[in-house]
Amino acid sequence: MDFPKRISIQDHTITVRPRYSETDQGGVVHHSVYPLWFEMGRTELLRANGLAYKELEAAGIFFVVAELAVKYREPARYDEELQLQTRCSDISASKVEHTYKLTRGSDGALLAEGSSVLVCVDKTGKVRRMPDFMYPRS
Repeated sequence: MDFPKRISIQDHTITVRPRYSETDQGGVVHHSVYPLWFEMGRTELLRANGLAYKELEAAGIFFVVAELAVKYREPARYDEELQLQTRCSDISASKVEHTYKLTRGSDGALLAEGSSVLVCVDKTGKVRRMPDFMYPRS
């Protein structure tokens, strides 16, 4: 696999538009959807750095969620244009931490924020050292 020497993008924003199936009868996004959007944010942050989970897994590099937190501020609603900012906030020998901010596109209101800790493991689930290319350029 051709991995970059070092990741260079620490922060990435994607647009999310809640689908009908992600809401309750009142058109409010269900609380269980936010972690799925956070995973989308992490996936696209990796992609912005020239990486894909599929390639990492083919090379025996896996990430499992060890911690996840969400703070809900205001409801997100069906079909609103939302902005999800994902930031890689820390990388250590075997884990990577992310923070998330979900805002409404029309007025910038903070709807939710969160964080996650992912542990780097091998294909058997044993904790392994973080690959060097995952550390940002200094």
